[in-house]
Amino acid sequence: MLASFDTHLFWEALSSSPYWRGALTALELTAASLTTAVVIGFFVALGVLSARRSVRSLSWIYNWLFRATPTLLQLYFIWYALPQLWPGFAGSWFTPFMAAWIALSLNEAAYMSEIIRAGLLSVDPGQELAGRALGMTRRRILRRVIVPQAIRIIIPPTGNEFITLLKLTSLAYVISLHELLTAAQVRGAADFHYAEAYGAAVI
Repeated sequence: MLASFDTHLFWEALSSSPYWRGALTALELTAASLTTAVVIGFFVALGVLSARRSVRSLSWIYNWLFRATPTLLQLYFIWYALPQLWPGFAGSWFTPFMAAWIALSLNEAAYMSEIIRAGLLSVDPGQELAGRALGMTRRRILRRVIVPQAIRIIIPPTGNEFITLLKLTSLAYVISLHELLTAAQVRGAADFHYAEAYGAAVI
């Protein structure tokens, strides 16, 4: 019942340091993952547009793999299976934040690659022909002509991906990352006032 909602506990949770630390962790994870995803996605997009069939196939497999499997499964695999396959990941440096960063970056890169590919294809082909007529190399045309024009197409959907990725960071609680959802769960379990705890997390 609404009458049982304790506003004092709500504001206490909302202003508590675990919530603010959790929110900051979520923002840091989102920013780091999206930045890495843009870099990886750019090269995957170039692979999809490559003239080499083998490169196109590898890029297609990458996109299919990370878009067709659940993000939660990818988090579990990175955190639990990766240290078993490569002992180097069993060290103390491999923290939940690091695992979530790797998993979310690889996952988001598959989506960013399609956004970047669409942005690159949106540039008039005549721009590349004009660059070739001026004696510019393919790499220079890409850097000086195509990418600057494609950025204005890429930015708006990238903003949407940032919001989506921010929401996905809540999945990292399953690998013991102390982000906002973890803070809400701990706060709610302390006195069983879940409405106040999760309500503060929503805000």
